[in-house]
Amino acid sequence: MRYPFWRVGVFIAAAVWPLLWLYQAWADVLGPDPGKVLVDRLGLGTLVLLLITLSMTPLQKLTGWAGWIAVRRQLGLWCFAYVVLHLSGYTAFILGFDWSQLGVELRKRPYIIVGALGFLCLLVLALTSNRYSQRRLGVRWKKLHRLIYVILGLGLLHMLWIVRADLKEWAIYASIGALLLMLRIPVVTRRIPRLLAKKASPARKA
Repeated sequence: MRYPFWRVGVFIAAAVWPLLWLYQAWADVLGPDPGKVLVDRLGLGTLVLLLITLSMTPLQKLTGWAGWIAVRRQLGLWCFAYVVLHLSGYTAFILGFDWSQLGVELRKRPYIIVGALGFLCLLVLALTSNRYSQRRLGVRWKKLHRLIYVILGLGLLHMLWIVRADLKEWAIYASIGALLLMLRIPVVTRRIPRLLAKKASPARKA
């Protein structure tokens, strides 16, 4: 396994947060509604992991280190795991496993539909993230996995709809997402290494 310590580090970092939040909920330190706090944190964790996953390719291109790409699939699967936990928490703590309330929730909170669409897209990517799917789909695999950009848009819209009153935190994640998308543009990815090389040149001469 290439970069074993790097992979183990990603596993520990991703796994520890849900366990910590569950412990905090059990210890009753998340306030009067720990279930909602837990659901919100898992949703935000999904978005953060999605942004980190998207940053792997630009970081590899900027640094030339293959270790970034080595954990990209692992990060994507953790992103899916978080959204499953987010959905499970919503079902348990918000709905109370009462599916008859789902229709009422959808009318009151239509952003749930946006989140559900994002979950379905992530499900498709998780199911096709293996090498067998890559071989079977061929060139179509890359086109399919461009769904990650759609997922990012849906995730940001989902969050925006929830935090309408306070846009500061949302604006930070949206700006990071916009930057990562911009770094995917070929012209930009070609120019940044050149700019970094030019800045490094005077330092070497000095």
